[in-house]
Amino acid sequence: MNELMVPIFIVILASVFQGTFGLGMKYIKPMAWEAWWIVHATVAMVIFPLIWASLVVPDLGGVLAQAPMNEVVGGAVMGFVWGIGGIMFGVSVGYIGMSLTYGIVMGLCSIAGALIPFFLRFDSVNKASIPFIIIGLVLLAVAVYIVTVAGLKRDKLLAEEGKDIQGIQKGAAFKKGLLIASVCGILSALLAVGFDNTIEIGKLAREAGALERNTALARWVVVLAGAYLMNVAYALFLLFKNKSFGSFKTPGMIKALKWSIIAGLLWFAALGTYGQGVALMGEIGTMICWPVMLGLSLIVSNVAGMITGEWKGVAGPFKIMLLGVTVIILATVVMAYASTLKTV
Repeated sequence: MNELMVPIFIVILASVFQGTFGLGMKYIKPMAWEAWWIVHATVAMVIFPLIWASLVVPDLGGVLAQAPMNEVVGGAVMGFVWGIGGIMFGVSVGYIGMSLTYGIVMGLCSIAGALIPFFLRFDSVNKASIPFIIIGLVLLAVAVYIVTVAGLKRDKLLAEEGKDIQGIQKGAAFKKGLLIASVCGILSALLAVGFDNTIEIGKLAREAGALERNTALARWVVVLAGAYLMNVAYALFLLFKNKSFGSFKTPGMIKALKWSIIAGLLWFAALGTYGQGVALMGEIGTMICWPVMLGLSLIVSNVAGMITGEWKGVAGPFKIMLLGVTVIILATVVMAYASTLKTV
């Protein structure tokens, strides 16, 4: 039992990183978003993953050279499409606001990221764990809905007080935003699906001498290659379109640059540790660890928001958010129990 719980504890750590990396995005100004993002993406998707993987995977270059082409291409393509989802997230916020976008994307991303591998590997899943996996996913969906409602009520109260928040559009524009956020949530799940389809690369890393948990780092290098291509292409497009290269010389940009690096380190620290948990859990790793990480990261991000004052003076919505947190914890316990039933 204790051995089976180790991956869950690793994923809990990953959720702390995942839930806090977004704090760095509060410090983008005075840099242009695209200038800040290109530094962030380079650290998060190239520099940190390569350094970490090189340290823990012997002969990383040899492992990648031997990797099956279908996994290399498939993993990179999944990462690339995930990048499209990330862009759509920002677009959706402009239509329906941060709280609703975050709730829809987190909910669909966690569920799709677990269900796709679940159906693809259904025959290898211990039948005893299936009801608990499904119950856990349903609870997570309910929890994300509750937390989203809390965020919407908070935004409404702040708007009534004249606070500066991102507005929510109405009518056809609102429906358009809902559609974009829904597509974004599904596309965002492909990061987990891409990782789940690089198992042979992990086996090659293990044969090269890497510890089981560290085989995940070789797998992430492949998936994030595609993710980086999409992100850097979009950032460069905006840099040229907006003629914002001068942002790198803007007075006060050092602080923003520092936070782009910190956010990048935290972002891949989340994926790196998450991948280690998946590698240790085996066949059902993605379908358990992905929704658990996203659910717990929602708790962490709200705690961080509470510390930075985002829930100050909104007692009613805060209580609703705490209810959502309670359901997330319950869902995590159920999913953790399902992971203990992985062996037949």
